[in-house]
Amino acid sequence: MTVSALLDWLNAAVHPIDAQAHRDALARQSRLTKPPGALDQLETIAVQLAAMQGAADPAVNNVHIVVFAADHGIAAEGTSAFPQAVTGEMVKNFATGGAAISVMARHLNAHLEVVNLGCINDPGELPGVVNRPLGAGTANAAREPALTQQQLTDALDAGREAVSRAQHQHGELFIGGDMGIGNTASAAAVICALLEQPARAVTGPGTGLDDEGVARKVRVIDTALALHGPFADTPLEALRRLGGFEIAALTGAFIHCAQVGLPVLVDGFIAGCAALVASRHNPAVRQWLLFGHHSAEPGHRLLLEALDARPLLNLGLRLGEGSGAAAALPLLRLACALHNEMATFAEAGVSEKSD
Repeated sequence: MTVSALLDWLNAAVHPIDAQAHRDALARQSRLTKPPGALDQLETIAVQLAAMQGAADPAVNNVHIVVFAADHGIAAEGTSAFPQAVTGEMVKNFATGGAAISVMARHLNAHLEVVNLGCINDPGELPGVVNRPLGAGTANAAREPALTQQQLTDALDAGREAVSRAQHQHGELFIGGDMGIGNTASAAAVICALLEQPARAVTGPGTGLDDEGVARKVRVIDTALALHGPFADTPLEALRRLGGFEIAALTGAFIHCAQVGLPVLVDGFIAGCAALVASRHNPAVRQWLLFGHHSAEPGHRLLLEALDARPLLNLGLRLGEGSGAAAALPLLRLACALHNEMATFAEAGVSEKSD
């Protein structure tokens, strides 16, 4: 039985974008006291959010950040500069508020949830952490499929469940983050399979590999692609064979956000990989995705081009955790405030552009 047959919800229709709200938002932007297009992306994002929310006054005040954490078997091949123990240790750091995304969530007044999908050193029960263990990390994709069919099913469903929790709390925007030593290798392998690119075109230093380390990582990914490429004939099968628990959970989350009409602000390389899988599985998902930043990971450019995405920031970030998307959140809030609160030419008594 295929994964799609096991997960009927994956193929449910995507919530429609509100065409009338889109037209109304464009019309309002044309009447505000500024030259047309002068605020560029701040205008387009406000219009997109208005259409997504079906609202004249879009808002992203109630923001839910969910970080999915898991280990990767491919790390055994030396694809990361850090030991795998770091994943579980960082889960503890999230729980105690010491991680970058923890600080950002506090200062942005955003709700932060961490979902532990399986670490080699299980951190145990922690406040603010949802335990959804699928195994002590994935299998080594350089030697066998990374996930079983059941693990993929459960990981996708874990993403759906996280979105349902956010929706239950009336979330207005969803940010998905990642934590997993070895996950840039897994993501690069999935992206290579879907974009038909060689490993050298997509692979970068991740957590800080030197040139020799990157070359080794390329060889490992090439090995995984040679092993699984002939069988990775659908986006979900590429994800199962080459990906990770947290990449699959992010994929499920993005698909379900589109189904329930919850806008997504996509983070960097890992979340972008999940966005690619989700959009390849159902192209209608793409219209629910906004993009926070351009990652320093070299393959992110190819990924953004494939998704026809124009990210808001380019700060050289490569942390993950949802941090790049969180850094862009204030711009979304400014875009909404400008759209909702600027005066029109008529209200301000300002002359409009001459024909």
